[in-house]
Amino acid sequence: MKAQVLLAATLICGMPFAHAQHKHVHGEGRLDAVIDQGGISLDVELPLDAMVGFERAPKNDKQKAALAAAEKILNDATALWQPTPAAGCAVQSVQVGMPKFDGEHADIDANYVFHCADPAELKAIETTLFKHFKRLYRLETQRSGPVGQGAQRLTPKRPVLVW
Repeated sequence: MKAQVLLAATLICGMPFAHAQHKHVHGEGRLDAVIDQGGISLDVELPLDAMVGFERAPKNDKQKAALAAAEKILNDATALWQPTPAAGCAVQSVQVGMPKFDGEHADIDANYVFHCADPAELKAIETTLFKHFKRLYRLETQRSGPVGQGAQRLTPKRPVLVW
């Protein structure tokens, strides 16, 4: 299914979403959403600084605990993402890639896939990322799907991606 979703993104947009082309900005994450006939796939890139307050390997138990807590929250897709309730979506897969601390900037990459019982009802998805991570102040989003392509900025006051 994930390969089909990524293929759909490639065909719809003419090029695959690639986080590597984005600049690293503290407090600003990236969200790429692909809506297809069966649900939605979300690819997220978040600067580690916005999640835990530092971008290097943790130096003490408090920082190790902060990193572990962030990873736990990011693995709870149902707490972070609420698709339109009428669509009847359920989490199909979650993949969270924690940083390896081998460069100047550290990011967290995650992928969330939801399968929806009634995908025609899928009109939006809300995130609670901003409630969990107070240093995150915006998500720059790109989306593609049956109603076309679009971009939207999500913020703590506007946490809903709508299409």
